[in-house]
Amino acid sequence: MDGQYFFELAFSGLTRGSIYALIALGYTMVYGILGLINFAHGEVYMISAFVGLTAAAICSLLGFSLWAVLLLTLLFAAAYGAAYGYTIEKVAYRPLRGANRLAPLISAIGMSIFLREYVILAQTADFVAFPSLLYNLVEVDFLSDYIGSGELILTLVSLTVLGGLFLFLRYTQTGRAMRAIEQDREMAMLLGVKVDQVISLTFVIGSALAAVGAVLISSHMGQINYNIGFLVGIKAFTAAVLGGIGSVAGAALGGLVLGLVEAFAAGYVSSDYEDVFAFGCLVLILIFRPAGILGQQQSEKV
Repeated sequence: MDGQYFFELAFSGLTRGSIYALIALGYTMVYGILGLINFAHGEVYMISAFVGLTAAAICSLLGFSLWAVLLLTLLFAAAYGAAYGYTIEKVAYRPLRGANRLAPLISAIGMSIFLREYVILAQTADFVAFPSLLYNLVEVDFLSDYIGSGELILTLVSLTVLGGLFLFLRYTQTGRAMRAIEQDREMAMLLGVKVDQVISLTFVIGSALAAVGAVLISSHMGQINYNIGFLVGIKAFTAAVLGGIGSVAGAALGGLVLGLVEAFAAGYVSSDYEDVFAFGCLVLILIFRPAGILGQQQSEKV
């Protein structure tokens, strides 16, 4: 294998890893604040893909340019995904905030099943074609041997969104409130932080990120169906645990590591074993560092 092939695999892993990171952030942000896993997060990703398909079709019929179609599709899917995230928090989590820890988890699983079955009833085919929105947008002659224009746009958009989130959490008042609640919810309440609003906003942001990832990866793959949320959700959750569940930086790093492991496993061994290597990497990390790469051990969260 020559150097060019190595870099092709590296760029491919970076592309898929950036998507895993976007979706993993939704898991890790909710866990950081509530100490619970949002099992309906993958279904929000799936529904956002169908919403993005509808938005792309409408924008194309109206004659918008390809750049405008991509931007409007991302915005519309993100808004719709955010609305679902807000609703899930209101329906499945907030009423059970003071209940036994298992109650909201079971509620979230029920919400996940409901959303999936809802889409199954509305979908008439096993797979639905998704338009290619990422290609022919830019020319990348100097990188054409390693990465296509679609993969480059996907990676750049994902990394830009990730960077924007880090800046938001670091430098805005709301971001500081989120970090304060994660560290000590009771003290944050005493200091005047509106905890319920911040928790809702956390679900909104995480779901919007998943929606952006859904549009990007669906456009790259070219088709969607009602099962995509389960597989991508499992991979993103794996990335969050790999990097350190509850750590935003860990979720981003875990997604990139998982994407690179899968790409190199598929390229140098076999695509049939990429999942084996991915989950094997997770097992090794958890054996030698149970909290994940950047996570911190917290005995009160199980």
